[in-house]
Amino acid sequence: MELLMFRLAELRAGAGWLGLSSLPGRNGNYQTDLAQMLAWRPQLVLSMTEMKEMELFGAKSLGSDLSKANVEWRHLPIADFGAPEPATAANWPEASKKAHAILASGGRVLVHCKGGCGRSGMAVLRLLVERGESPEEALASLRRENPDAVETKEQYLWAAHP
Repeated sequence: MELLMFRLAELRAGAGWLGLSSLPGRNGNYQTDLAQMLAWRPQLVLSMTEMKEMELFGAKSLGSDLSKANVEWRHLPIADFGAPEPATAANWPEASKKAHAILASGGRVLVHCKGGCGRSGMAVLRLLVERGESPEEALASLRRENPDAVETKEQYLWAAHP
């Protein structure tokens, strides 16, 4: 049996920090993972998982649990190994604007998907490109922190060409 651990990588984004992590509960202990997520002190969490994944791993209450901890939450569901469908893509500009405001003030934005690689890496890459980094340089710095970040060509294309 593979023992999974809560994964959290971080990288500088201007005055602030971007984090990418796995879904709390993926390792079998939602409360422990949530505590680790909150210990990183994010002001905003972007969830890139579908609700069925969150339910499967016991994270159905993540949004309300973050709210109780005074952490803002945005749910941007994307299928595993996918890129945003139109409804999620339509919600990206508001989430992105909020994330950039937090980063500009020296804050922390955490993005998660199930494993902390593909979808979360895609969103972090998009934020870095929106900040003015070249897609190639941004992906290289992201992969220094998480070698598995951004798993598909579709994810890269969405992130690299806003």
